[in-house]
Amino acid sequence: MSSIDLRGYLGGSCGSCLSGVIWLINLLIIQPPSDPLKNLPGPNGGALQNHFRDIMDPKLSPETHERWVKSYGKTFRFHGFGRHDYRLMSFDFRVISHVLSSTVYEKPWQTRTLLARLIGRGIFSMEGPEHKLQRKLIGPAFSTQTVKSMTPIFFSKAEELRDRWDGLVSDPSLAAASEPAYPDPTFTSTEKPGNVIIDIAHWFSRASFDVIGLAGFDYHFHALQDETEEVYLAYRRMFNVTDKGPGLKGLLGLYFPLLERLWPDEGGRITRASLKVIDRAGKKLVANKKEAILAETANGQDVTGKDILSLLIKSNLSADPSKRLSDSDLLDQCSTFLLAGSDSVSTATSWCLHLLSTHPEIQARLRDEITSMSASATSLHPPTKVSELKRMNSVDSGFAETFESNESAAQSHTEWEALEGLPLLDAVVRETLRLCPPVHGTIRVATEDDRIPITEPVTLRDGTVVQKGEYLSIRKGSYIHVPIEGLNFSEEIWGSDAREFNPDRWTNLPEKARSPTHPGLGNVMTFGFGPHSCLGHKFTVAEMKVFLATVLPEFTFSPVQGIQISKFNAILTRPYVANKWELGTRLPVSVARFTPA
Repeated sequence: MSSIDLRGYLGGSCGSCLSGVIWLINLLIIQPPSDPLKNLPGPNGGALQNHFRDIMDPKLSPETHERWVKSYGKTFRFHGFGRHDYRLMSFDFRVISHVLSSTVYEKPWQTRTLLARLIGRGIFSMEGPEHKLQRKLIGPAFSTQTVKSMTPIFFSKAEELRDRWDGLVSDPSLAAASEPAYPDPTFTSTEKPGNVIIDIAHWFSRASFDVIGLAGFDYHFHALQDETEEVYLAYRRMFNVTDKGPGLKGLLGLYFPLLERLWPDEGGRITRASLKVIDRAGKKLVANKKEAILAETANGQDVTGKDILSLLIKSNLSADPSKRLSDSDLLDQCSTFLLAGSDSVSTATSWCLHLLSTHPEIQARLRDEITSMSASATSLHPPTKVSELKRMNSVDSGFAETFESNESAAQSHTEWEALEGLPLLDAVVRETLRLCPPVHGTIRVATEDDRIPITEPVTLRDGTVVQKGEYLSIRKGSYIHVPIEGLNFSEEIWGSDAREFNPDRWTNLPEKARSPTHPGLGNVMTFGFGPHSCLGHKFTVAEMKVFLATVLPEFTFSPVQGIQISKFNAILTRPYVANKWELGTRLPVSVARFTPA
Protein backbone atom coordinates (compact mmCIF):
# COMPACT_ATOMS: atom_id res chain seq x y z
CA MET A 1 0.00 0.00 0.00
CA SER A 2 1.42 3.42 -0.98
CA SER A 3 1.82 6.22 1.54
CA ILE A 4 -1.02 8.10 -0.17
CA ASP A 5 -3.30 5.05 -0.01
CA LEU A 6 -2.35 4.50 3.63
CA ARG A 7 -3.09 8.10 4.55
CA GLY A 8 -6.44 7.87 2.75
CA TYR A 9 -7.31 4.59 4.44
CA LEU A 10 -6.32 5.84 7.91
CA GLY A 11 -8.18 9.09 7.29
CA GLY A 12 -11.34 7.22 6.33
CA SER A 13 -10.95 4.82 9.26
CA CYS A 14 -10.41 7.66 11.72
CA GLY A 15 -13.48 9.42 10.35
CA SER A 16 -15.55 6.27 10.79
CA CYS A 17 -14.15 5.72 14.29
CA LEU A 18 -15.02 9.31 15.21
CA SER A 19 -18.56 8.74 13.93
CA GLY A 20 -18.74 5.64 16.08
CA VAL A 21 -17.57 7.50 19.19
CA ILE A 22 -20.08 10.31 18.58
CA TRP A 23 -22.85 7.75 18.08
CA LEU A 24 -21.99 6.04 21.39
CA ILE A 25 -21.91 9.30 23.33
CA ASN A 26 -25.22 10.36 21.86
CA LEU A 27 -26.74 6.92 22.49
CA LEU A 28 -25.57 6.55 26.10
CA ILE A 29 -25.55 10.08 27.47
CA ILE A 30 -27.15 12.81 25.40
CA GLN A 31 -30.31 11.30 23.95
CA PRO A 32 -31.98 9.16 26.67
CA PRO A 33 -33.14 11.86 29.16
CA SER A 34 -35.06 13.86 26.57
CA ASP A 35 -36.09 11.09 24.18
CA PRO A 36 -39.88 11.32 23.69
CA LEU A 37 -40.01 7.56 23.07
CA LYS A 38 -39.28 6.96 26.75
CA ASN A 39 -42.87 8.07 27.49
CA LEU A 40 -44.41 5.37 25.29
CA PRO A 41 -45.68 2.10 26.73
CA GLY A 42 -43.49 -0.95 26.28
CA PRO A 43 -41.49 -3.67 28.02
CA ASN A 44 -38.96 -2.68 30.65
CA GLY A 45 -35.42 -3.99 30.88
CA GLY A 46 -32.15 -3.77 32.73
CA ALA A 47 -29.45 -1.24 31.98
CA LEU A 48 -27.77 -3.44 29.36
CA GLN A 49 -30.74 -5.63 28.44
CA ASN A 50 -31.99 -5.67 24.87
CA HIS A 51 -35.06 -7.17 23.22
CA PHE A 52 -33.49 -8.04 19.88
CA ARG A 53 -33.79 -11.79 20.27
CA ASP A 54 -37.45 -11.45 21.28
CA ILE A 55 -38.30 -9.75 17.99
CA MET A 56 -35.77 -11.36 15.62
CA ASP A 57 -35.75 -15.04 16.59
CA PRO A 58 -38.57 -16.69 14.58
CA LYS A 59 -39.15 -19.13 17.42
CA LEU A 60 -39.94 -16.22 19.76
CA SER A 61 -41.09 -13.29 17.64
CA PRO A 62 -44.71 -14.37 16.90
CA GLU A 63 -45.48 -14.75 20.59
CA THR A 64 -43.56 -11.57 21.43
CA HIS A 65 -45.49 -9.49 18.91
CA GLU A 66 -48.84 -10.85 20.09
CA ARG A 67 -48.01 -10.35 23.76
CA TRP A 68 -46.74 -6.81 23.34
CA VAL A 69 -49.72 -5.69 21.25
CA LYS A 70 -52.12 -7.07 23.86
CA SER A 71 -50.17 -5.41 26.70
CA TYR A 72 -49.19 -2.05 25.20
CA GLY A 73 -51.39 -1.43 22.17
CA LYS A 74 -50.37 -1.17 18.54
CA THR A 75 -47.59 1.39 18.97
CA PHE A 76 -44.94 1.00 21.67
CA ARG A 77 -41.24 1.17 22.38
CA PHE A 78 -38.70 -1.48 23.33
CA HIS A 79 -34.99 -1.56 24.18
CA GLY A 80 -32.29 -1.83 21.55
CA PHE A 81 -28.72 -1.82 22.85
CA GLY A 82 -29.78 -1.45 26.47
CA ARG A 83 -32.24 0.62 28.47
CA HIS A 84 -30.84 3.85 27.03
CA ASP A 85 -31.69 2.84 23.42
CA TYR A 86 -35.42 3.32 22.83
CA ARG A 87 -36.81 1.80 19.61
CA LEU A 88 -40.27 2.33 18.13
CA MET A 89 -42.41 -0.52 16.82
CA SER A 90 -45.93 -0.18 15.47
CA PHE A 91 -48.76 -2.33 14.09
CA ASP A 92 -50.76 0.81 13.20
CA PHE A 93 -50.97 0.97 9.40
CA ARG A 94 -51.06 4.78 9.53
CA VAL A 95 -47.72 4.80 11.34
CA ILE A 96 -46.25 2.18 8.98
CA SER A 97 -47.41 4.06 5.88
CA HIS A 98 -45.96 7.33 7.15
CA VAL A 99 -42.59 5.84 8.04
CA LEU A 100 -42.21 3.90 4.78
CA SER A 101 -43.41 6.78 2.58
CA SER A 102 -41.77 9.84 4.11
CA THR A 103 -38.33 10.98 2.97
CA VAL A 104 -37.56 11.69 6.65
CA TYR A 105 -36.90 7.98 7.22
CA GLU A 106 -34.04 6.00 5.72
CA LYS A 107 -32.31 2.68 6.19
CA PRO A 108 -29.77 3.10 9.02
CA TRP A 109 -26.21 3.72 7.92
CA GLN A 110 -25.21 0.49 9.68
CA THR A 111 -27.58 -1.55 7.51
CA ARG A 112 -26.45 0.21 4.35
CA THR A 113 -22.79 -0.33 5.23
CA LEU A 114 -23.31 -4.07 5.72
CA LEU A 115 -25.19 -4.29 2.41
CA ALA A 116 -22.60 -2.17 0.61
CA ARG A 117 -19.92 -4.69 1.52
CA LEU A 118 -21.80 -7.20 -0.63
CA ILE A 119 -23.46 -5.14 -3.36
CA GLY A 120 -21.55 -1.86 -3.36
CA ARG A 121 -23.70 1.07 -4.43
CA GLY A 122 -26.67 -1.07 -5.40
CA ILE A 123 -30.20 0.19 -4.96
CA PHE A 124 -30.60 -1.58 -1.59
CA SER A 125 -27.71 0.36 -0.05
CA MET A 126 -28.61 3.78 -1.45
CA GLU A 127 -30.85 6.52 -0.05
CA GLY A 128 -32.01 9.97 -1.05
CA PRO A 129 -31.51 11.29 -4.61
CA GLU A 130 -29.19 8.41 -5.54
CA HIS A 131 -31.82 5.83 -4.61
CA LYS A 132 -34.50 7.78 -6.47
CA LEU A 133 -32.34 7.94 -9.61
CA GLN A 134 -31.52 4.23 -9.51
CA ARG A 135 -35.16 3.29 -8.94
CA LYS A 136 -36.22 5.42 -11.91
CA LEU A 137 -33.68 3.73 -14.18
CA ILE A 138 -34.30 0.19 -12.91
CA GLY A 139 -38.11 0.30 -12.60
CA PRO A 140 -38.95 -0.28 -16.30
CA ALA A 141 -36.83 -3.45 -16.28
CA PHE A 142 -39.36 -5.05 -13.90
CA SER A 143 -42.56 -4.03 -15.65
CA THR A 144 -45.32 -6.56 -16.27
CA GLN A 145 -44.41 -6.83 -19.95
CA THR A 146 -40.70 -7.25 -19.24
CA VAL A 147 -41.36 -10.00 -16.70
CA LYS A 148 -43.59 -11.75 -19.23
CA SER A 149 -40.75 -11.63 -21.76
CA MET A 150 -38.56 -13.47 -19.24
CA THR A 151 -40.95 -16.38 -18.73
CA PRO A 152 -39.23 -18.59 -21.35
CA ILE A 153 -36.20 -18.58 -19.04
CA PHE A 154 -38.36 -19.47 -16.05
CA PHE A 155 -39.93 -22.41 -17.91
CA SER A 156 -36.64 -23.72 -19.30
CA LYS A 157 -34.89 -23.68 -15.94
CA ALA A 158 -37.93 -25.15 -14.19
CA GLU A 159 -37.93 -28.00 -16.70
CA GLU A 160 -34.21 -28.53 -16.27
CA LEU A 161 -34.73 -28.76 -12.51
CA ARG A 162 -37.63 -31.18 -13.07
CA ASP A 163 -35.38 -33.38 -15.21
CA ARG A 164 -32.61 -33.36 -12.59
CA TRP A 165 -35.08 -34.40 -9.89
CA ASP A 166 -36.48 -37.08 -12.17
CA GLY A 167 -32.98 -38.50 -12.46
CA LEU A 168 -32.57 -38.51 -8.67
CA VAL A 169 -35.91 -40.28 -8.16
CA SER A 170 -35.05 -42.83 -10.86
CA ASP A 171 -31.66 -43.61 -9.34
CA PRO A 172 -31.52 -43.14 -5.54
CA SER A 173 -27.74 -43.60 -5.63
CA LEU A 174 -27.52 -40.32 -7.52
CA ALA A 175 -29.58 -38.65 -4.81
CA ALA A 176 -27.28 -40.02 -2.13
CA ALA A 177 -24.27 -38.66 -3.99
CA SER A 178 -25.75 -35.25 -4.82
CA GLU A 179 -27.38 -34.32 -1.50
CA PRO A 180 -25.49 -32.74 1.41
CA ALA A 181 -24.64 -35.35 4.02
CA TYR A 182 -26.47 -35.41 7.34
CA PRO A 183 -24.22 -36.29 10.29
CA ASP A 184 -27.00 -38.08 12.15
CA PRO A 185 -27.03 -41.71 10.91
CA THR A 186 -30.84 -41.79 11.15
CA PHE A 187 -30.96 -39.47 8.14
CA THR A 188 -30.39 -41.14 4.79
CA SER A 189 -31.05 -39.99 1.27
CA THR A 190 -33.70 -42.63 0.70
CA GLU A 191 -36.91 -43.46 2.53
CA LYS A 192 -39.50 -46.00 1.43
CA PRO A 193 -39.11 -47.46 -2.08
CA GLY A 194 -39.79 -44.87 -4.74
CA ASN A 195 -39.04 -41.91 -2.42
CA VAL A 196 -35.80 -39.99 -2.14
CA ILE A 197 -34.82 -37.16 0.16
CA ILE A 198 -33.99 -34.02 -1.79
CA ASP A 199 -32.75 -30.80 -0.22
CA ILE A 200 -35.09 -28.52 -2.13
CA ALA A 201 -33.51 -25.36 -0.69
CA HIS A 202 -30.19 -26.32 -2.26
CA TRP A 203 -31.72 -27.14 -5.65
CA PHE A 204 -33.99 -24.10 -5.82
CA SER A 205 -30.98 -21.95 -4.97
CA ARG A 206 -29.07 -23.42 -7.92
CA ALA A 207 -32.04 -22.96 -10.25
CA SER A 208 -32.74 -19.37 -9.19
CA PHE A 209 -29.09 -18.46 -9.71
CA ASP A 210 -29.36 -19.73 -13.26
CA VAL A 211 -32.58 -17.77 -13.80
CA ILE A 212 -31.29 -14.43 -12.53
CA GLY A 213 -28.00 -14.97 -14.35
CA LEU A 214 -29.82 -15.16 -17.68
CA ALA A 215 -32.70 -12.79 -16.96
CA GLY A 216 -30.56 -10.33 -15.06
CA PHE A 217 -27.53 -9.97 -17.29
CA ASP A 218 -27.43 -12.80 -19.83
CA TYR A 219 -24.82 -14.81 -17.94
CA HIS A 220 -24.76 -18.59 -17.77
CA PHE A 221 -23.92 -19.97 -14.34
CA HIS A 222 -24.98 -23.53 -15.33
CA ALA A 223 -25.52 -24.13 -11.62
CA LEU A 224 -28.15 -26.82 -12.26
CA GLN A 225 -25.65 -28.77 -14.33
CA ASP A 226 -22.83 -28.55 -11.79
CA GLU A 227 -21.55 -26.07 -9.24
CA THR A 228 -18.17 -25.26 -10.72
CA GLU A 229 -18.59 -21.90 -12.47
CA GLU A 230 -16.17 -19.38 -10.93
CA VAL A 231 -18.50 -16.41 -10.48
CA TYR A 232 -21.31 -18.59 -9.11
CA LEU A 233 -18.96 -20.05 -6.52
CA ALA A 234 -17.73 -16.58 -5.56
CA TYR A 235 -21.27 -15.36 -4.94
CA ARG A 236 -22.22 -18.55 -3.10
CA ARG A 237 -19.21 -18.39 -0.78
CA MET A 238 -19.90 -14.72 -0.04
CA PHE A 239 -23.60 -15.27 0.66
CA ASN A 240 -22.79 -18.25 2.89
CA VAL A 241 -20.58 -15.99 5.02
CA THR A 242 -23.38 -13.43 5.22
CA ASP A 243 -25.86 -16.07 6.41
CA LYS A 244 -23.85 -16.47 9.60
CA GLY A 245 -24.48 -12.83 10.52
CA PRO A 246 -21.90 -10.13 11.27
CA GLY A 247 -21.27 -11.23 14.87
CA LEU A 248 -19.93 -8.94 17.57
CA LYS A 249 -16.66 -8.28 15.74
CA GLY A 250 -18.54 -7.41 12.56
CA LEU A 251 -20.80 -4.96 14.41
CA LEU A 252 -17.84 -3.32 16.14
CA GLY A 253 -16.14 -3.12 12.74
CA LEU A 254 -18.93 -0.84 11.51
CA TYR A 255 -17.87 1.78 14.04
CA PHE A 256 -14.15 0.96 14.14
CA PRO A 257 -13.16 -0.20 10.60
CA LEU A 258 -9.50 -0.46 11.60
CA LEU A 259 -10.40 -3.68 13.44
CA GLU A 260 -10.84 -5.53 10.16
CA ARG A 261 -7.43 -4.41 8.97
CA LEU A 262 -5.70 -5.28 12.25
CA TRP A 263 -7.59 -8.54 12.98
CA PRO A 264 -8.94 -9.94 9.72
CA ASP A 265 -11.08 -13.05 10.02
CA GLU A 266 -11.88 -15.91 7.66
CA GLY A 267 -15.24 -14.43 6.68
CA GLY A 268 -13.65 -11.15 5.66
CA ARG A 269 -10.98 -12.92 3.62
CA ILE A 270 -13.58 -15.01 1.80
CA THR A 271 -15.69 -11.94 1.05
CA ARG A 272 -12.74 -9.94 -0.31
CA ALA A 273 -11.55 -12.84 -2.47
CA SER A 274 -15.06 -13.38 -3.81
CA LEU A 275 -15.50 -9.70 -4.62
CA LYS A 276 -12.28 -9.73 -6.66
CA VAL A 277 -13.63 -12.55 -8.84
CA ILE A 278 -17.00 -10.84 -9.21
CA ASP A 279 -15.45 -7.48 -9.99
CA ARG A 280 -13.17 -8.89 -12.68
CA ALA A 281 -15.95 -10.82 -14.45
CA GLY A 282 -18.51 -8.05 -13.95
CA LYS A 283 -16.37 -5.33 -15.45
CA LYS A 284 -15.86 -7.42 -18.56
CA LEU A 285 -19.57 -8.19 -18.79
CA VAL A 286 -20.67 -4.56 -18.41
CA ALA A 287 -18.05 -3.33 -20.88
CA ASN A 288 -19.02 -5.90 -23.52
CA LYS A 289 -22.74 -5.20 -23.17
CA LYS A 290 -22.22 -1.46 -23.26
CA GLU A 291 -20.06 -1.75 -26.39
CA ALA A 292 -22.66 -3.93 -28.13
CA ILE A 293 -25.53 -1.58 -27.24
CA LEU A 294 -23.61 1.50 -28.40
CA ALA A 295 -22.87 -0.23 -31.70
CA GLU A 296 -26.53 -1.15 -32.19
CA THR A 297 -27.79 2.34 -31.39
CA ALA A 298 -25.13 3.92 -33.62
CA ASN A 299 -26.46 1.83 -36.51
CA GLY A 300 -30.03 2.82 -35.76
CA GLN A 301 -30.93 -0.67 -34.57
CA ASP A 302 -33.11 -1.62 -31.63
CA VAL A 303 -31.29 -3.06 -28.64
CA THR A 304 -31.69 -6.84 -28.97
CA GLY A 305 -30.72 -7.76 -25.42
CA LYS A 306 -33.79 -8.19 -23.19
CA ASP A 307 -31.96 -8.99 -19.97
CA ILE A 308 -32.26 -6.49 -17.11
CA LEU A 309 -28.68 -5.25 -17.45
CA SER A 310 -29.14 -4.51 -21.17
CA LEU A 311 -32.36 -2.63 -20.47
CA LEU A 312 -30.65 -0.73 -17.66
CA ILE A 313 -27.69 0.23 -19.85
CA LYS A 314 -30.04 1.38 -22.60
CA SER A 315 -32.04 3.48 -20.13
CA ASN A 316 -28.85 4.81 -18.60
CA LEU A 317 -27.42 5.92 -21.95
CA SER A 318 -30.60 7.78 -22.82
CA ALA A 319 -30.65 9.66 -19.51
CA ASP A 320 -29.24 13.09 -18.77
CA PRO A 321 -25.42 12.55 -18.74
CA SER A 322 -25.23 14.19 -15.32
CA LYS A 323 -27.65 11.60 -13.93
CA ARG A 324 -26.17 8.46 -15.45
CA LEU A 325 -24.81 5.58 -13.41
CA SER A 326 -21.13 4.78 -13.72
CA ASP A 327 -20.01 1.38 -14.99
CA SER A 328 -19.10 0.54 -11.40
CA ASP A 329 -22.63 1.38 -10.26
CA LEU A 330 -24.06 -0.78 -13.06
CA LEU A 331 -21.92 -3.67 -11.83
CA ASP A 332 -23.23 -3.13 -8.31
CA GLN A 333 -26.78 -3.49 -9.64
CA CYS A 334 -25.81 -6.94 -10.95
CA SER A 335 -24.87 -8.03 -7.43
CA THR A 336 -28.11 -6.51 -6.15
CA PHE A 337 -30.13 -8.51 -8.69
CA LEU A 338 -28.33 -11.69 -7.62
CA LEU A 339 -28.87 -11.12 -3.90
CA ALA A 340 -32.56 -10.23 -4.30
CA GLY A 341 -33.37 -12.29 -7.39
CA SER A 342 -31.77 -15.58 -6.42
CA ASP A 343 -31.80 -16.27 -2.71
CA SER A 344 -35.04 -14.46 -1.89
CA VAL A 345 -36.93 -16.27 -4.68
CA SER A 346 -35.40 -19.66 -3.91
CA THR A 347 -36.11 -19.25 -0.20
CA ALA A 348 -39.75 -18.35 -0.84
CA THR A 349 -40.23 -21.23 -3.30
CA SER A 350 -38.60 -23.68 -0.88
CA TRP A 351 -40.93 -22.61 1.93
CA CYS A 352 -43.89 -22.96 -0.44
CA LEU A 353 -43.05 -26.54 -1.36
CA HIS A 354 -42.41 -27.32 2.31
CA LEU A 355 -45.86 -26.01 3.24
CA LEU A 356 -47.44 -28.04 0.44
CA SER A 357 -45.61 -31.14 1.71
CA THR A 358 -47.18 -30.67 5.14
CA HIS A 359 -50.63 -30.01 3.63
CA PRO A 360 -51.14 -32.89 1.16
CA GLU A 361 -54.77 -32.06 0.49
CA ILE A 362 -53.86 -28.57 -0.75
CA GLN A 363 -50.96 -30.05 -2.72
CA ALA A 364 -53.38 -32.45 -4.45
CA ARG A 365 -55.88 -29.68 -5.22
CA LEU A 366 -53.17 -27.50 -6.71
CA ARG A 367 -51.83 -30.36 -8.81
CA ASP A 368 -55.32 -31.00 -10.15
CA GLU A 369 -55.76 -27.33 -11.02
CA ILE A 370 -52.47 -27.25 -12.93
CA THR A 371 -52.99 -30.51 -14.82
CA SER A 372 -56.57 -29.62 -15.72
CA MET A 373 -55.46 -26.79 -17.97
CA SER A 374 -56.11 -27.29 -21.64
CA ALA A 375 -53.23 -29.24 -23.21
CA SER A 376 -53.39 -27.26 -26.43
CA ALA A 377 -52.81 -23.93 -24.73
CA THR A 378 -51.10 -24.69 -21.45
CA SER A 379 -48.98 -27.83 -21.67
CA LEU A 380 -46.14 -27.35 -19.25
CA HIS A 381 -43.90 -29.95 -20.83
CA PRO A 382 -42.85 -28.80 -24.31
CA PRO A 383 -40.00 -31.14 -25.27
CA THR A 384 -37.90 -28.55 -26.99
CA LYS A 385 -37.09 -26.21 -24.15
CA VAL A 386 -34.53 -28.24 -22.22
CA SER A 387 -32.75 -29.28 -25.37
CA GLU A 388 -32.65 -25.65 -26.43
CA LEU A 389 -31.18 -24.73 -23.08
CA LYS A 390 -28.43 -27.30 -23.46
CA ARG A 391 -27.42 -25.66 -26.72
CA MET A 392 -26.91 -22.33 -24.94
CA ASN A 393 -23.16 -22.50 -24.45
CA SER A 394 -22.00 -18.99 -25.26
CA VAL A 395 -21.91 -16.47 -22.41
CA ASP A 396 -22.38 -13.68 -24.92
CA SER A 397 -25.49 -15.09 -26.63
CA GLY A 398 -28.52 -13.03 -25.61
CA PHE A 399 -31.48 -14.91 -24.28
CA ALA A 400 -33.75 -12.88 -26.54
CA GLU A 401 -31.98 -14.52 -29.45
CA THR A 402 -32.28 -17.99 -27.94
CA PHE A 403 -35.77 -17.85 -26.49
CA GLU A 404 -37.78 -15.25 -28.31
CA SER A 405 -36.92 -15.94 -31.93
CA ASN A 406 -38.67 -19.33 -31.93
CA GLU A 407 -42.07 -20.85 -31.36
CA SER A 408 -41.28 -22.02 -27.84
CA ALA A 409 -41.12 -18.41 -26.62
CA ALA A 410 -44.65 -17.75 -27.84
CA GLN A 411 -45.73 -21.02 -26.27
CA SER A 412 -44.17 -19.98 -22.95
CA HIS A 413 -46.04 -16.68 -23.05
CA THR A 414 -49.30 -18.54 -23.67
CA GLU A 415 -48.56 -20.90 -20.80
CA TRP A 416 -47.73 -18.00 -18.51
CA GLU A 417 -50.99 -16.26 -19.32
CA ALA A 418 -52.82 -19.46 -18.43
CA LEU A 419 -50.91 -19.80 -15.16
CA GLU A 420 -51.84 -16.24 -14.23
CA GLY A 421 -55.48 -17.28 -14.38
CA LEU A 422 -55.17 -20.16 -11.90
CA PRO A 423 -56.81 -18.97 -8.65
CA LEU A 424 -55.45 -21.64 -6.29
CA LEU A 425 -51.89 -21.28 -7.60
CA ASP A 426 -52.11 -17.55 -7.02
CA ALA A 427 -53.54 -18.09 -3.54
CA VAL A 428 -50.85 -20.63 -2.59
CA VAL A 429 -48.06 -18.26 -3.63
CA ARG A 430 -49.62 -15.30 -1.82
CA GLU A 431 -50.23 -17.34 1.32
CA THR A 432 -46.64 -18.57 1.31
CA LEU A 433 -45.31 -15.04 0.98
CA ARG A 434 -47.57 -13.97 3.85
CA LEU A 435 -46.64 -16.85 6.16
CA CYS A 436 -42.95 -17.10 5.23
CA PRO A 437 -41.76 -13.63 4.16
CA PRO A 438 -38.13 -13.90 2.99
CA VAL A 439 -37.38 -10.74 5.02
CA HIS A 440 -38.52 -10.94 8.65
CA GLY A 441 -38.60 -7.17 9.25
CA THR A 442 -37.01 -3.89 8.28
CA ILE A 443 -35.62 -0.85 10.10
CA ARG A 444 -35.73 2.87 9.43
CA VAL A 445 -34.05 5.80 11.18
CA ALA A 446 -35.41 9.33 11.47
CA THR A 447 -33.08 11.80 9.75
CA GLU A 448 -34.79 14.73 11.47
CA ASP A 449 -37.32 15.37 14.22
CA ASP A 450 -40.80 14.37 13.12
CA ARG A 451 -44.41 13.93 14.20
CA ILE A 452 -45.98 10.58 13.29
CA PRO A 453 -49.78 10.42 12.78
CA ILE A 454 -51.69 7.56 14.43
CA THR A 455 -55.10 5.95 13.99
CA GLU A 456 -54.98 3.73 17.09
CA PRO A 457 -54.89 5.47 20.53
CA VAL A 458 -51.66 5.25 22.52
CA THR A 459 -51.70 5.44 26.32
CA LEU A 460 -48.48 7.03 27.55
CA ARG A 461 -46.74 6.01 30.78
CA ASP A 462 -48.19 8.97 32.65
CA GLY A 463 -51.74 7.98 31.66
CA THR A 464 -52.13 10.56 28.90
CA VAL A 465 -53.94 9.19 25.84
CA VAL A 466 -52.83 10.20 22.36
CA GLN A 467 -56.02 9.95 20.33
CA LYS A 468 -56.71 8.95 16.73
CA GLY A 469 -55.67 11.74 14.37
CA GLU A 470 -53.05 13.08 16.77
CA TYR A 471 -49.30 12.66 16.56
CA LEU A 472 -46.37 11.02 18.32
CA SER A 473 -43.11 12.95 18.45
CA ILE A 474 -39.88 11.26 17.42
CA ARG A 475 -36.33 12.56 17.51
CA LYS A 476 -33.70 12.59 14.84
CA GLY A 477 -31.65 9.41 15.09
CA SER A 478 -34.45 7.26 16.53
CA TYR A 479 -34.97 3.79 15.06
CA ILE A 480 -38.30 2.43 13.88
CA HIS A 481 -38.73 -1.33 13.45
CA VAL A 482 -41.33 -2.43 10.90
CA PRO A 483 -42.46 -5.98 11.87
CA ILE A 484 -43.18 -7.51 8.46
CA GLU A 485 -43.72 -10.98 9.91
CA GLY A 486 -45.76 -9.55 12.80
CA LEU A 487 -48.13 -7.72 10.46
CA ASN A 488 -48.45 -10.81 8.27
CA PHE A 489 -49.28 -12.89 11.37
CA SER A 490 -51.69 -10.44 12.98
CA GLU A 491 -54.97 -12.12 14.02
CA GLU A 492 -56.72 -8.75 13.97
CA ILE A 493 -55.88 -8.42 10.26
CA TRP A 494 -56.02 -12.04 9.08
CA GLY A 495 -58.33 -13.78 11.53
CA SER A 496 -57.89 -16.38 14.26
CA ASP A 497 -56.05 -18.75 11.87
CA ALA A 498 -53.46 -16.09 10.95
CA ARG A 499 -50.51 -18.42 11.69
CA GLU A 500 -51.94 -21.29 9.69
CA PHE A 501 -51.37 -22.10 6.01
CA ASN A 502 -54.79 -21.45 4.48
CA PRO A 503 -54.68 -20.39 0.80
CA ASP A 504 -58.47 -20.34 0.70
CA ARG A 505 -58.48 -17.13 2.75
CA TRP A 506 -57.53 -15.30 -0.47
CA THR A 507 -60.94 -15.99 -2.00
CA ASN A 508 -62.53 -13.72 0.63
CA LEU A 509 -59.99 -11.63 2.49
CA PRO A 510 -60.93 -10.03 5.82
CA GLU A 511 -61.73 -6.33 5.50
CA LYS A 512 -58.51 -5.22 7.22
CA ALA A 513 -56.42 -7.29 4.80
CA ARG A 514 -57.87 -5.55 1.74
CA SER A 515 -56.75 -2.41 -0.04
CA PRO A 516 -56.82 0.44 0.72
CA THR A 517 -56.92 -0.43 4.43
CA HIS A 518 -53.89 -2.70 4.00
CA PRO A 519 -51.02 -0.73 2.41
CA GLY A 520 -48.72 -3.60 1.39
CA LEU A 521 -48.10 -4.74 -2.18
CA GLY A 522 -50.41 -7.65 -2.96
CA ASN A 523 -52.11 -7.20 0.44
CA VAL A 524 -49.05 -8.37 2.38
CA MET A 525 -46.13 -6.45 3.86
CA THR A 526 -43.64 -8.95 2.41
CA PHE A 527 -42.64 -6.66 -0.48
CA GLY A 528 -42.80 -3.48 1.57
CA PHE A 529 -44.57 -0.26 0.76
CA GLY A 530 -43.75 3.18 -0.60
CA PRO A 531 -40.64 4.38 -2.47
CA HIS A 532 -38.56 1.49 -1.10
CA SER A 533 -41.01 -1.28 -1.98
CA CYS A 534 -39.57 -4.24 -3.85
CA LEU A 535 -39.30 -3.58 -7.59
CA GLY A 536 -38.95 -7.29 -8.29
CA HIS A 537 -42.19 -8.50 -6.69
CA LYS A 538 -43.75 -9.42 -10.06
CA PHE A 539 -40.56 -11.25 -11.04
CA THR A 540 -40.63 -13.24 -7.78
CA VAL A 541 -44.28 -14.24 -8.07
CA ALA A 542 -43.91 -15.23 -11.72
CA GLU A 543 -40.85 -17.39 -11.10
CA MET A 544 -42.48 -19.11 -8.12
CA LYS A 545 -45.61 -19.93 -10.14
CA VAL A 546 -43.69 -21.37 -13.08
CA PHE A 547 -41.49 -23.61 -10.90
CA LEU A 548 -44.44 -24.90 -8.87
CA ALA A 549 -46.52 -25.54 -11.99
CA THR A 550 -43.65 -27.48 -13.55
CA VAL A 551 -42.67 -29.80 -10.69
CA LEU A 552 -46.05 -30.51 -9.06
CA PRO A 553 -47.54 -32.51 -11.97
CA GLU A 554 -44.48 -34.78 -11.89
CA PHE A 555 -43.80 -35.39 -8.19
CA THR A 556 -45.40 -35.71 -4.79
CA PHE A 557 -43.78 -34.06 -1.79
CA SER A 558 -44.03 -35.10 1.86
CA PRO A 559 -42.12 -34.29 5.07
CA VAL A 560 -39.07 -36.37 5.93
CA GLN A 561 -39.92 -38.55 8.89
CA GLY A 562 -38.06 -37.84 12.10
CA ILE A 563 -36.84 -34.31 11.41
CA GLN A 564 -38.26 -30.86 12.05
CA ILE A 565 -37.70 -27.76 9.94
CA SER A 566 -37.01 -24.49 11.76
CA LYS A 567 -36.37 -20.89 10.72
CA PHE A 568 -33.43 -18.62 11.32
CA ASN A 569 -32.91 -14.99 10.36
CA ALA A 570 -29.85 -13.71 8.57
CA ILE A 571 -30.44 -11.22 5.76
CA LEU A 572 -33.24 -13.61 4.79
CA THR A 573 -35.40 -15.98 6.86
CA ARG A 574 -33.97 -19.36 5.94
CA PRO A 575 -34.90 -22.97 6.72
CA TYR A 576 -32.67 -25.37 8.60
CA VAL A 577 -32.96 -28.80 10.17
CA ALA A 578 -33.79 -28.37 13.85
CA ASN A 579 -30.74 -28.95 16.09
CA LYS A 580 -28.52 -28.98 12.98
CA TRP A 581 -27.99 -25.25 12.59
CA GLU A 582 -24.28 -25.77 11.94
CA LEU A 583 -25.19 -27.37 8.59
CA GLY A 584 -26.62 -24.06 7.38
CA THR A 585 -29.60 -23.70 5.06
CA ARG A 586 -31.32 -27.07 4.55
CA LEU A 587 -34.85 -28.10 3.64
CA PRO A 588 -34.98 -31.85 2.98
CA VAL A 589 -38.25 -33.14 1.55
CA SER A 590 -39.30 -36.67 0.60
CA VAL A 591 -39.96 -36.77 -3.15
CA ALA A 592 -41.64 -39.47 -5.24
CA ARG A 593 -42.87 -39.64 -8.82
CA PHE A 594 -46.55 -38.77 -9.07
CA THR A 595 -48.77 -41.57 -10.32
CA PRO A 596 -52.37 -40.62 -11.20
CA ALA A 597 -54.97 -42.70 -9.39
